[in-house]
Amino acid sequence: MRFDLDVIATRGDIVESRHRVHAAVVDARGVLRAAAGDPDFFTVWRSCAKPFQAMALVESGQFDELAWGDDELALSCASHGGEPEHLALAQRMLDRLGLEQGDLVCGPHDPITRRGAKILAQSGEAATRLHNNCSGKHAAMLALARTSGWPTMGYESSRHPVQHAALEHVAHWTRVDAPRIGQTVDGCGVVAFGLPLRAMAGAFARLGDAARRGDEVPARIVHAMVTRPFLVGGTDRFDTVLMEETEGRVLAKVGAEGIHTVAVPDAGFAFTVKVEDGASRAQYPAVLRLLQLLDVLPDPLAAPLASFLRTPIINTRGVTVGEVRPMA
Repeated sequence: MRFDLDVIATRGDIVESRHRVHAAVVDARGVLRAAAGDPDFFTVWRSCAKPFQAMALVESGQFDELAWGDDELALSCASHGGEPEHLALAQRMLDRLGLEQGDLVCGPHDPITRRGAKILAQSGEAATRLHNNCSGKHAAMLALARTSGWPTMGYESSRHPVQHAALEHVAHWTRVDAPRIGQTVDGCGVVAFGLPLRAMAGAFARLGDAARRGDEVPARIVHAMVTRPFLVGGTDRFDTVLMEETEGRVLAKVGAEGIHTVAVPDAGFAFTVKVEDGASRAQYPAVLRLLQLLDVLPDPLAAPLASFLRTPIINTRGVTVGEVRPMA
């Protein structure tokens, strides 16, 4: 099947902008079941790779030795909103390791939820590294280094064993040989991976299938994410709302620059969407429209998701003058 997932911005009756969207829908065998644009579009996976970056720690048994549970695992895979609950959990993870905020190499940035930003502004304090949406992932990477007897210094480097372990898991689940995987630096400072969309989608399809069959590590990761959607995102975050509204039937992981990977384990497939120009305003409508076309979500959508499908464009006078929506 071929779909048109392009997203447009209108002003009145005029199409003012158009975002080109690529997608690959793949099953657990790696078979391409549907596509939009170029399903082999090569790009950076960004934060969508987090479930696989967390695997080495869980597989090692050291995660359990730390007496961590689903909360810590969900935050390890999260792009969280920098809200008090996220910060407190990330701090507890560091405390358990005997480490400090300064051991996180991710830089500070303002919370990415309105609630988080409001709370920080009201406090009169500056954002810290805990506010970084990747602080949970970094705490988990530090945990792998600490419990394995590896240096914590430099854990972000592609030469460090922590990053070698992450690359091995990405290679295994995407079925792309490690030397063929592009390696670059993510926004938070650790290694990010360059891959075709088809390989990204296949990894999530296999993750969902393995979890459905009860394989321990995939099942634990998927369970933690879909049962703790607030920790994975936060108040009004797209992934959180989508997983809540589907009652965990859909596993979603956002990435920066218009990349999104979604698994539907019971249906046996997953997909990756990439907005070619990286515009985040286009990726949520594209993801939702594809879920509708694949008969995972209804048309029309329930209100919490409908607000992501069609977003009003409001001018400086507070007047709605257009909208961002799927073209088709």
